[in-house]
Amino acid sequence: MSENNEVFEGQRIYLRRLLETDIDDRYLSWFDNEKLMEYYITTKHIFSKEKLVGELNQAEATQTYLYGVFTKDTDVCIGNIKIGPINLTHMFSDLVVLIGDTAYHSKGLASEAISVGNTIAFKKFSIRKLFGGMYESNIASIKAYTRADWVIEGKLKGHYLVNEKVEDRILVACFNKEFFKNDDEIKGIS
Repeated sequence: MSENNEVFEGQRIYLRRLLETDIDDRYLSWFDNEKLMEYYITTKHIFSKEKLVGELNQAEATQTYLYGVFTKDTDVCIGNIKIGPINLTHMFSDLVVLIGDTAYHSKGLASEAISVGNTIAFKKFSIRKLFGGMYESNIASIKAYTRADWVIEGKLKGHYLVNEKVEDRILVACFNKEFFKNDDEIKGIS
C-alpha cells in the first residue's frame, strides 16, 4: 500500500487520503446544504466537482493534506479533515473537520475524527501546534474540538458580521506534547 493510502484508525472511524473518486454526487451534496455550510463558508463559494477535484489535486503544492472520514462499519465517507497549509518554518497548521453526512451528526464522530487528525498532524507531519477558529455560536464545533484535547486559546471580538450583527471568533489550539512538555504551556483560556 502506498503512503497516500495509509489508513489512520479511530474507534468507529478511519481517515485516509481523500481521492478524486471519493468526490461523488453524495459528497458534493454536502456543499449544497445551506444549514450545514452555515459555519464553514465565510464568503460565497460555488462548489462543483471540477473545483473540488482541482483543489484536491493542488493541495500538496500548498502543504495541505485532505483526508476522508470513513465509518468502519459501512466503509462510507461521511466527511473530511483538512490539515494545512502547514507552515514549514514554524511547524504549525490549521485543522478543519467537516462531517458532511448529517445522519452522523451528534454521535461524537467529529471529535473522534479530530483526535485521529491530531495524531496524523503530530506523528506524520511533526506539527508542533494545530489551530483553528469558529463562530462563537457554533457550540457543536467548539465542543467537538475541546473533546479532542484542544483548548480555547482566545477570542477575536466582533470578528464576523452575520446578518448585520457582529459575532466573536473563538480560537482553538492543540499542542504536540513532544514540543510542549509542560502542561502550563498548553492551558487555554476559558
